[in-house]
Amino acid sequence: MAQNLSIREEIEQREIECLAPYAALCVKSKGRLYPEEPCSVRTAYMRDRDRIIYSKAFRRLKHKTQVFIAPEGDHYRTRSTHTIEVAQISRTLARALLLNEDLTEAIALGHDLGHTPFGHSGEAAINEVFPPGFRHNEQSLRVVDKLEGERGLNLSWEVRDGILCHTGPKLPSTLEGQIVRIADRISYINHDIDDAIRAGIISEDDLPKECVEILGNRHKVRINTMVTDIIKMSRGKPIVAMSDEVRWATDKLREFLFERVYIGSAAKTEEAKAQQVVKALYDYYLKNPDLLSDDIKARISCEGLERCVVDYIAGMTDRFAMKTFERHFVPNVWMK
Repeated sequence: MAQNLSIREEIEQREIECLAPYAALCVKSKGRLYPEEPCSVRTAYMRDRDRIIYSKAFRRLKHKTQVFIAPEGDHYRTRSTHTIEVAQISRTLARALLLNEDLTEAIALGHDLGHTPFGHSGEAAINEVFPPGFRHNEQSLRVVDKLEGERGLNLSWEVRDGILCHTGPKLPSTLEGQIVRIADRISYINHDIDDAIRAGIISEDDLPKECVEILGNRHKVRINTMVTDIIKMSRGKPIVAMSDEVRWATDKLREFLFERVYIGSAAKTEEAKAQQVVKALYDYYLKNPDLLSDDIKARISCEGLERCVVDYIAGMTDRFAMKTFERHFVPNVWMK
């Protein structure tokens, strides 16, 4: 390499030489919403990853529900640990398929930044009361585009596309984004089974036997089966896909989780209360906008009150939402 190249340019050159022809190269990025000078050391996607890690929204994920609402047990997953597991699986797949690991990791770390307190139950509550509707993937994009910093994190187009399309009907435009989409499913299916077993909601013996025969009878074995199957099916091809057999078993496990864990199980006994908290806070701040944070209030004139109230509540952690609800709705005990 020419000695006058910066470290970033050297990395970009290695990407051109070593990655698959259908990988997303930094030098071919569609750019940022606001042009800025490149870093001398980090590529655009490396910078994006770092900006996400240092964001306040990322730090709040550690106190947001994955499945179990406000879990007290030390070993239950939170939205933060879920995100880390998605990033790990995503990087493994990206490296094996000769795709861009930095882009994949940035998308994985940012994909759930817009999740509400109390997980999908909180998302459903906001979606019910907010007229335009609410989807956490769209809120994740809103977080990185508008809510973090003065003008968002100003991420690359490819990262933003991967965050928006990690769920929903539209596939990400890059294979790296498609990796995160499938790694997200691998992660939550397997760790939600693990957490449900820990909680005594199901046992290993309850898992569909036909799925166990295909995927394996242990947590790490099932993940390994899914990951290696994707590598086998996708390596050397411009696709990210599972075999029909493994995809069927994976989908069957997901159906099992909906039947036994996600709907009506002991893990969901507090869900109605959590939704009541979210809806009550939404109504409260519509009537008391002066109590919103200063950064949120500053956006009301251009974004509208309802939108800003949703931004404020969606950014809350489980425990902050509960404490805020208690402060506004639960009377203080009189002591003298």
